[in-house]
Amino acid sequence: MSSPLADDGLWCRRFHPAPDAGRRLVCFPHAGGSASFYHPVSAAFSPDVDVVAVQYPGRQDRRQEETIDDIGLLADRIAQALGAWADRPLTFFGHSMGALVAFEVARRLERAGDGPVWLFASGRRAPSAYRDEAVHRRDDDGIVAELRVLSGTDSRVLEDDEMLRMVLPALRSDYKAVETYRSEPGAVVRCPVTALVGDQDPKTSVAEARAWDGHTNGDFDLRVFPGGHFYLADRQAEVMNVLRDHFTSTALQRPA
Repeated sequence: MSSPLADDGLWCRRFHPAPDAGRRLVCFPHAGGSASFYHPVSAAFSPDVDVVAVQYPGRQDRRQEETIDDIGLLADRIAQALGAWADRPLTFFGHSMGALVAFEVARRLERAGDGPVWLFASGRRAPSAYRDEAVHRRDDDGIVAELRVLSGTDSRVLEDDEMLRMVLPALRSDYKAVETYRSEPGAVVRCPVTALVGDQDPKTSVAEARAWDGHTNGDFDLRVFPGGHFYLADRQAEVMNVLRDHFTSTALQRPA
């Protein structure tokens, strides 16, 4: 299978294009994260799977653009951009904030008839599992302190004032988007959902991850790994194997 599509220069990044692959994996970054976070995933699955990493505005090559601090609006924009990429079965993987964005994009694409065949929600409690949080209202030092707790940011960034000034606006915007997000009552996707979580994640308990079961009309699976919020940095091979099993053992069909 071939496709004329390439990196659209705005929302989608393909680090290892696989135009003849029969399946496509769409990856959604965490708060403050960027498409390049998924470069290793792209390298691991090409050329069997075409990996597309979403690039949110306000970071890296989109740093000059205004950030979007609303999950619903962000999902609207991404769903519109992904419409052209639904020429083959899509699988979604989102970590932390990315899991919520992936969920809302999936809902929008399903309404349009082109939803993903599977959603992997990593490091994020279910949309209905609400916590009262306000990291986005902290000063810069407060946001940096949160990053240190989560251990997902390169220490070189945390010690470099200039780099911090570059990433903090996007971080604050992303935290606002996540912390003000409220799912619609009874919001579900038709596709199956697999929730992945670290057993020591301060942001998502195992019970809160299991609550994703209430947000799908399809099958549900829960995978628990040793580690914290960024468990997948240390368990990369195991997470890759979960995805690999999905692509090799699941008969991929678009949701009815």
